[in-house]
Amino acid sequence: MSQDRISTRKKTTSKPSGAYHDLKPTIWIGKQGLTDTILEEIRSQVKVRKTIKVKWLESTGVDPEEIGRVSGTVLLQVRGRTMVLGESGTSSGARSRNI
Repeated sequence: MSQDRISTRKKTTSKPSGAYHDLKPTIWIGKQGLTDTILEEIRSQVKVRKTIKVKWLESTGVDPEEIGRVSGTVLLQVRGRTMVLGESGTSSGARSRNI
């Protein structure tokens, strides 16, 4: 019976796959698109924060998978014009979700 309690407790305290909604976007990609400056900023923020949220303009052609590959990060989630990137060595970022 105690095993049932532990597994139930783990389920309620573990982070669900879509729990990135509490992150605030820290990088915005504007009409110039993906520039070297933005790539450098993504890399530096991921080193410090481990997980960041990036938004982009509707008129900008952005490929989230390409940004993850070029920046050396892991694409964790894409929803609309928002993506979540994580550090490439983290266990939570080992697989992509909601792509």
